[in-house]
Amino acid sequence: MVPKILPTITELPVSEIEFGERLRPVSDAGVDALIASINELGVMKDPIHVRKIKRSRKIVLLAGGHRLTAAIKLDWDAIKVTCWECNDDFAKLMEIDDNLAGAELTALDTAVFLAERKRVYERLYPEAKAATGADLVAKRWNTDDRMSLVSFATTTAEKLGCSKRQVERLVQAGTALSSDNIQSLRNSERPIIQNDLFEIAKIGEDAERNRVVTLLSEGQAKKAAEARKMFKAEQGKAPAPILANEDKCYLRLKDAWDRAPAAAIRMMVEEREAELVAAIKKYGGKNG
Repeated sequence: MVPKILPTITELPVSEIEFGERLRPVSDAGVDALIASINELGVMKDPIHVRKIKRSRKIVLLAGGHRLTAAIKLDWDAIKVTCWECNDDFAKLMEIDDNLAGAELTALDTAVFLAERKRVYERLYPEAKAATGADLVAKRWNTDDRMSLVSFATTTAEKLGCSKRQVERLVQAGTALSSDNIQSLRNSERPIIQNDLFEIAKIGEDAERNRVVTLLSEGQAKKAAEARKMFKAEQGKAPAPILANEDKCYLRLKDAWDRAPAAAIRMMVEEREAELVAAIKKYGGKNG
């Protein structure tokens, strides 16, 4: 179905509009601020967006949860609307983009919205999925394909004015969380920051992720990294030792030497022979 606006419907009774299932609850503070603005200006500046569902004749909210809630609290009989006929994916995308563009989202909500937006976006535009293997080679050399395939992350980054990498990390975090995880983190007294979400996204096992979420939401840990250490301690797994800088450098040098082919080692020895001989004399002990 091609989405279209129904120009004959510009106002509807508040009581006829259903909220439907939303990705996040409205903010009480946001609604109160909106009511204060309406009382000051004497008008709600923008209409809400609703969807008319033919098969059930229902009117369901697309975008404007805070505005509709404010209208209910103000005991309005009717509210200005832009009414659409569209499919489920378009409806979900409108809800997501309205929140991403117009609301002060927490890091958690941003991750949840972006993860859902990616799922919906790729259903609407399957060509946006990254090609791999033989498909990637075919696309790279297919000069007849005039349409440039733009990834979801690139498009969303342009839309939000942030980096592609930031979008990818937020999507990864939002995808890793279950609905129960999200609800628990929303109930946390301490705001969940991006670094917490990025740390949670690294967790591969559900048991660890669920425990880390619990420790964060109950305030037993201040950071996800701290919660992960607590989980490992509970499981009897000692955390990795903290290495001194010289130990880290040694391990990197040793790894590079072990991985290098013989030809590369020969080139290094030829180039740094004098330095190596001096180092052996200095640090090589009694036999140096």
